[in-house]
Amino acid sequence: VVLYHQTHHQNGDQLVPLKPLLATPLTHLILAAIHLNKDDTNPHITLNDHHPSNPRNNELWPALRELQNGGVKVMGMLGGAAKGSFQVLDWDFTVAPLQGQGGESRFETYYALLQDFVKETHLDGLDLDVEEEMSLPGIIRLIDRLKKDFGQDFLITLAPVAAALYTRDPRGNLSGFDYAALDSKRGDSISWYNAQFYNGWGDAKEPQHYFACLAQQFDPEKVVMGVLTNQTNGPSGFVEMGVLIESLLSINEMCGNMGKRFGGVMGWEYFNAETGMGGGPEAWAEILGALLGVSKEEREARAVDEVEDRSARAEHEQGQQKALKMETKSEDDVEVPSTFEYFSETENA
Repeated sequence: VVLYHQTHHQNGDQLVPLKPLLATPLTHLILAAIHLNKDDTNPHITLNDHHPSNPRNNELWPALRELQNGGVKVMGMLGGAAKGSFQVLDWDFTVAPLQGQGGESRFETYYALLQDFVKETHLDGLDLDVEEEMSLPGIIRLIDRLKKDFGQDFLITLAPVAAALYTRDPRGNLSGFDYAALDSKRGDSISWYNAQFYNGWGDAKEPQHYFACLAQQFDPEKVVMGVLTNQTNGPSGFVEMGVLIESLLSINEMCGNMGKRFGGVMGWEYFNAETGMGGGPEAWAEILGALLGVSKEEREARAVDEVEDRSARAEHEQGQQKALKMETKSEDDVEVPSTFEYFSETENA
């Protein structure tokens, strides 16, 4: 059970409380949105519209640590609807050749910002939400580098629109690279896909689009069905809880018949999640976690292991700092919905 968390404050600077999530079976919270901002004189990183160290985030980091201590994995989302982060990381594969110049130094400059951010915030992983053109060698290099620098236990997920999984038509893909090709080359490094079954790119009301992803040879254990948690969070595709439950039950049963586990459900986003059954936004995770057989007790039992994982990762990072730098290796018709910009806490979300 996964929730994105992009709107961190309400009513001005009032922090959206995260502690209620500890009483739910939530497994992962994905902090959004991290942006790498192209600036030839001042390359910089932001969390939404502000530097991560901005005082408005002073209460956010301890709240995230509290979730981690309770066994919830906290990840960060890079990219999203605001373009640019992956362009600077892919510069030498895309833009630089057209300009007749090299660009690897640009990757190193901006990757260093991301690497430092992950270290400083102790994230358990990164969600790569590529909603702009990026090359296959570019995304492979980024995945390889993250695994090299943070270890094999570091979670890496991607957030394609569902159409990018159930068809190979480039018109149904916002990322540029082919996800089936990526999965064949680096599937072992990708924990799962937070597939967006909304905004015209997939339908969560019925299980057909999910099964279409499986027909393209994607493992159901790695395809998480992404849905809107509130009808105001997108132009289309919101599914009422009762209908969603029926769809998820059908998928869960089919996956069981295949001898596989259903990957789970993801919600965009936390602060205004509604169930139509009362309760605060945390009720969304409570209801769907119970439906899918995820228990808070199991998650809390893993909390001790989480501490050990973070200690092992810290040791790995120290080893990497001592090691010499080494280059990483790189290697049906779809009805396309109209462009939609979703604004939550900031204009650059």
